[in-house]
Amino acid sequence: MAGALIGIPLLPLLGSALLLLAGKRLGERGSAAVGVGSVLLAALLTAWVIAGFVAGGEPYTVTLGQWFSVAGLTVTPGLHFDGLAAVMTGVITGVGLLIHWYSAAYMAGEEGYSRYFGYLNLFVAAMLVLVLADNFLLLYLGWEGVGLCSYLLIGFWYREPANGYAARKAFVVTRVGDVALAVALFMLVGQFGTLHIETVVDRAWQQTPGTHWLALLLLIGAVGKSAQLPLQTWLPDAMAGPTPVSALIHAATMVTAGVYLIARSHELFLMAPPVMDLVALVGGLTLFLAACSALVQTDLKRILAYSTISQIGYMFFALGTGAFSAAVFHLMTHAFFKALLFLAAGQVILSLHHEQDIRRMGGLARPMPFSLACFAIGGAALAALPLTAGFYSKDAILMNGYALAGGTPAWFLALAGALVTALYSARMVLRVFFGEAVTRPDPDRRPALVVPLAVLSVLSLAGALIPRPLGDFFADLGRGGVPETVHIAVLAMPWLGLAMGLGFWRYGGAVRDRWQDSALAAWWRRGWGFDTAYQWLLIRPFIGLARANRDDIADGLTAAVTASGRAANAGLSALQNGRIRWYAAFIAAGAILTIALVGR
Repeated sequence: MAGALIGIPLLPLLGSALLLLAGKRLGERGSAAVGVGSVLLAALLTAWVIAGFVAGGEPYTVTLGQWFSVAGLTVTPGLHFDGLAAVMTGVITGVGLLIHWYSAAYMAGEEGYSRYFGYLNLFVAAMLVLVLADNFLLLYLGWEGVGLCSYLLIGFWYREPANGYAARKAFVVTRVGDVALAVALFMLVGQFGTLHIETVVDRAWQQTPGTHWLALLLLIGAVGKSAQLPLQTWLPDAMAGPTPVSALIHAATMVTAGVYLIARSHELFLMAPPVMDLVALVGGLTLFLAACSALVQTDLKRILAYSTISQIGYMFFALGTGAFSAAVFHLMTHAFFKALLFLAAGQVILSLHHEQDIRRMGGLARPMPFSLACFAIGGAALAALPLTAGFYSKDAILMNGYALAGGTPAWFLALAGALVTALYSARMVLRVFFGEAVTRPDPDRRPALVVPLAVLSVLSLAGALIPRPLGDFFADLGRGGVPETVHIAVLAMPWLGLAMGLGFWRYGGAVRDRWQDSALAAWWRRGWGFDTAYQWLLIRPFIGLARANRDDIADGLTAAVTASGRAANAGLSALQNGRIRWYAAFIAAGAILTIALVGR
């Protein structure tokens, strides 16, 4: 079993090395075989390890050997497998395999085909290292690897300047959280003398001072990677990458890293109740603001991007209220239906000659019935309609959230977010597939695109039926009785949003157009103005400082300091002129000044 656990991250890593070193010799078919095959083998190993874990029921760790020992700190990393790791590895390798399979057909004929699969394999390997690490330093290695791969994949079509800008933006914005996480690691070493996750938790319970700052730094790290307020601005621009990359980032890997970090270190957060409240508030605000932005977007992939920010917000809300199992449950179901929506969107975009503006779509139901079915299933799960996987996980979040934090602003934001989610889901499906056709589609006939979509459709409907031996990963803080009126309100929100969307689409033509052109809609479309605010508060002053430095102002200031020192030296040197009467006068003046000061 130890060899199988090591092989899970090792196989995609070896595949990436082979593709990046010898990909051009392999050709498209060979590159696809290595890229897809390595993740397939990792998925099979994952299934075997999960089966063994379910049968045995006990977590286990494989030690990789001593990394280094310096100044009393010994780092001996290993791979740890428990219920949480089982869900994460299952999602990463399972959904990742379907995205790789889809990519083999979607990216056919693209320049840099082997490079693409090399980056994709490396992305999966880094994420697997992150979720299997039993040591914060090894976790951080995977964390930074995921950040590097996101930069490479978002900017894959690097000849377009906008794509390079989007990749740099993602890399720089997430650095804020990465630095906070690095500082947290230094604090862990200074306070507990170890980076081993379980040892840190044990020692933290014995000496609780300082855990508030640790939890806050971990939260900032999680906010950066998971695109939560106020570091959410990078994710909508990450749509510059190929559509399968968007599916991988948004569904199975990078944006779930912050959720995993808080879940893995949840005991540190339990020792810091104010930080727990902050996690819930950040999640509530993010999910509502992002849902409003998704409601008015015109780019299909940006609608899904803001939707991802919103759904990750639900997970943060659940984590902050102590409903840890519900958060991870929604992480799993979200991976299914969000990957389905992105890959179905990729099929639509291909058929419309890479058109992404939903205003130039419509009438696709008849020529693209399979894509309609996939979109309808994914949209229903996103809106949390009953009998979909998304319904059960979101219901668990809202019910547990009410039992644990009912009546708080964050809970009401989560409830309102459910309504807005259903509304923009209805708008998206209706605008793309119904109404008058604007652009003539050219339906894609590549069968390799169909199988991943079919599997994800089944998971989006029945994914909640995955056995629960992996489900209750944590002892949640407690579940009280939920009033029937609250349950009815939660159930009503998706249906109310769906009905509003249908009615608005059918009867609100002129009103709909005026609303889309309103100042409020424009503000929401720009992500509530966060990018503009950061431009004025951070970017422009920094650029101004850089330009000032370019114009040798900094060198001039340095020269002025040097000249002042030389002038002062010359003035003081002039006093040393060898004339006794000057020395006597200064002595007398000094004596008078001393007597005057002492006299006071």
